[in-house]
Amino acid sequence: MKKFSQEDTRNNLLRLLPEDAFEYIAPALRSVDLPVRQPLVESNQPIERVYFIESGLASIIAASPDGNSLEVGQLGFEGISGHPLLLGTDRTPNRATMQVAGYGLELSTSCFLSLMDNQEARLIFLRYAHTRELQLAHSALAAARYGMHQRLARWLLMCHDRLIVDDMPLTHDFLSLMLGVRRSGVTDHLHILEGMHAIKATRGNVRVLIRRLLLDVAGGCYGAPEAEYERLLGSKPTFKIQSAMPGTVRHAL
Repeated sequence: MKKFSQEDTRNNLLRLLPEDAFEYIAPALRSVDLPVRQPLVESNQPIERVYFIESGLASIIAASPDGNSLEVGQLGFEGISGHPLLLGTDRTPNRATMQVAGYGLELSTSCFLSLMDNQEARLIFLRYAHTRELQLAHSALAAARYGMHQRLARWLLMCHDRLIVDDMPLTHDFLSLMLGVRRSGVTDHLHILEGMHAIKATRGNVRVLIRRLLLDVAGGCYGAPEAEYERLLGSKPTFKIQSAMPGTVRHAL
């Protein structure tokens, strides 16, 4: 089995681990493709493995018994699936599913939990769990207090943070799930952002043209969880990324 190098990984949490902690789990890490709709966490099922995403984008989705669902968080190279394990539970009603294909490193739950004996590693993951809860809280704040155009700008910024490319393979169905609205509403508000020249939307793709315009539209509903992640964990991409389009402001989480 291939042993992974800490310098080669894109996942920010793996890169932050103390060297001895990474060396402990390295032999057990397994590289896996993560296609669209790949489940990372199943609702109310034991979490048997965690995924350190290296590329791509996953949604954390809350669903009600009557079939309603809403994206309540995003997961990319900055994090790990299955964070409820850190809180002493082996399952959650929420599910996590890949929305943009990528790849990651898989680790068994037993190996991951044994890593928590390393106090420095444990602190890193607990801080990450804190930022996850903060992202959820601000998703609720955005849904309750901000308009759809602001929420759309926020979610596009969050996708941009995690995919680190300007051409993002986002469908209208995915965007409607993110916002909890009909596809027609998403289309209308994408057209508004296009009219501002902030983005260019085509079938199955949203290109970020001028990020600062999205920041202006999102206003106060974007930024607090990102600042907290940066304060506690830092997230400057240390791997090669695609060139930005003219006028685009590059930004990490």
